[in-house]
Amino acid sequence: MKQKLIGYAATLAAVLGGTVAVATPAQAATPAIQITKVYYNSPGTDNRSNSSLNAEYVKLTNRRSTTINLKSWTLRDKSSHVYKFATDFRLASGASVYIHTGKGTNTSTHRYWGSGAYIWNNTGDTAYLRNSAGTAIDSCSWGSSGSYTYC
Repeated sequence: MKQKLIGYAATLAAVLGGTVAVATPAQAATPAIQITKVYYNSPGTDNRSNSSLNAEYVKLTNRRSTTINLKSWTLRDKSSHVYKFATDFRLASGASVYIHTGKGTNTSTHRYWGSGAYIWNNTGDTAYLRNSAGTAIDSCSWGSSGSYTYC
């Protein structure tokens, strides 16, 4: 029955000189918080210095028109290294936050994992973002070439 209705609508639109727009699945919608860039291969030699570790990061961007609290949200890799927003962290509409691998002082735009080792594999990996309920919100994968990827 549904297919017949779509067929009738398409025929009517063609007769009237218009087009029929088909809705896309909800899964195809842009996530509220999106992984927009991963810098997985920090510049220079991988010497585990804090500056080298902090040059490895994930950028998250709020794609909604409202502020979103990321408290208890997690960012992880395939090996289950987990960064958790342990306290209230409000990301304004259109704003971004960088999650750096190394140590530093957290601010409204830069957060620090506190790791003494690299998290993101240069040979390919995936970043996974989950909300406080554990629901998958976004992911970003890359292969073995380059130093960063836009998601």
